Amino acid sequence: MKRNIIPIFALGSIVIFTSCDELKQAANTISISTSTPAKPQLTNDEVVSGLKEALQLGIKNSVNLTSVTDGFLKNADIRLPFPADAMKVKQKALEWGLTSQVEKFETTLNRAAEEATKEALPIFANAITNMSLQDGFAILNGGNGSATKFLKDNTTSQLVTAFSPKVQEAISKVKLTDYWNPIVNKYNSAMKISGGDKINPDLNAYVTEMAIKGLFQMVEKEENKIRLDPMARVTDLLAKVFGSIK
Repeated sequence: MKRNIIPIFALGSIVIFTSCDELKQAANTISISTSTPAKPQLTNDEVVSGLKEALQLGIKNSVNLTSVTDGFLKNADIRLPFPADAMKVKQKALEWGLTSQVEKFETTLNRAAEEATKEALPIFANAITNMSLQDGFAILNGGNGSATKFLKDNTTSQLVTAFSPKVQEAISKVKLTDYWNPIVNKYNSAMKISGGDKINPDLNAYVTEMAIKGLFQMVEKEENKIRLDPMARVTDLLAKVFGSIK
């Protein structure tokens, strides 16, 4: 009876160790089959093209949202307020009971921005087409707003030059000065009597600056949407480029 114990024990050990080897092999197989597939390698050309495509999409969407009635006026993030360097004018106008005129001016100020941005798409698109992104990967991995910031840093001066005459046309079209002149003329007349400083800010420069600033805010919002939401990557290139971000 005792003589059978050792062979049986040895047989059991063989079965156990064999089972362990099989389990290890199975575990390795599972590990290999369930490992995350390697992300596709990106070329610098793909990164640059993807960033440009994202900005072009962002600009198109931004212009479509801002160039309509109330696109600026009803958007709290980009609504043009009374010019900061003319706040004394606003305060005095409200004291004089010119509330309606102030409201009309602020409304028309935003109408000028809305009208001007209708001409913005080809200007922005041309700026994107001609820009060179030598550090494409750095921008891609630079976090939210990186591509928009790069575009802003490298195109704002050209955009101001190109945008300004469009804003002037918009100001004339919506008759912005018709609402501004009565307010500022009354203020300046009062300052002439009291000895205060007259004021008459450059509305063209103000609308140009604020319209471009508002558009960039909207472009950044669109860029970040593409970065964070796979559903916003509406082309294969966008999906590949932004899907590579860790």
